[in-house]
Amino acid sequence: MTTRTTPAAPSWRGEPPVRRARGVHAVQPVAMLLGVLGLGVCLVLSLDVVSAAVALVIELALLPLLRIPVRTLLLRTSPVLLAVPLTGLSIALYGRASGREWFDLGFAHVTDGSLALALATMLRVLAVGIPSVALFIRVDPTDLADGMGQVLRLPARFVLGALAAIRMMTLLGEDWRQLGMARRARGLADTGRLRRGASMAFALLVVALRRATTLAVAMESRGFGAPGTRTWARPARFGGREWATVAVLVGIGLVSIAVAVAAGTWRA
Repeated sequence: MTTRTTPAAPSWRGEPPVRRARGVHAVQPVAMLLGVLGLGVCLVLSLDVVSAAVALVIELALLPLLRIPVRTLLLRTSPVLLAVPLTGLSIALYGRASGREWFDLGFAHVTDGSLALALATMLRVLAVGIPSVALFIRVDPTDLADGMGQVLRLPARFVLGALAAIRMMTLLGEDWRQLGMARRARGLADTGRLRRGASMAFALLVVALRRATTLAVAMESRGFGAPGTRTWARPARFGGREWATVAVLVGIGLVSIAVAVAAGTWRA
């Protein structure tokens, strides 16, 4: 006796069935945005080392749930990782002086207080920056725009304009490569790297402004700037999964505050 299996219905005639996201990736991006904002608010209430360290440890423990390859994670978070030592160095040199003084350069001095403040700031930048980047690596900008328009009730004109800008940003790399190839074909890319980079940056700015103008006219002609209530092709739902995501992110901040208060390092 054989049983027949009914194939999944296609999302559109002639197309394969759509695979729905599961787990964290099925959460409406607006929930991640609200959760990250809540976490950031909790972490900026104090500048102690304990609260930032606790939040960072919890985040690193939960990071494998996102199932992001290590190489991709390091590549996307590289701006945050590069900003951390620079931030710590500036605060160590110019932060509030207190405690034992290590050395004085006249325009900058390093003390125990400035070093502790630098360490707390670096941990706090990591604790806020890593989830802010990691949670949005695989987020579809269209899903985020749907949530901003339907859940947060932001103006549709602003949401659609921001979505179009994000989509167009992916073309900047291709425009840069085409400009470089055009200059090489004309024999202008052999010498003067700094001068060539500045001129290419200006040309890229001109190309981006022209594309933005064309896109704005096209969107206006299609009624994207019309007044009134706008309909959305895909509904954005904010349910239990989204509330749980917000609760987890805000809970990380609250736990870090509780630990810092219990340890006596909390500084309001």
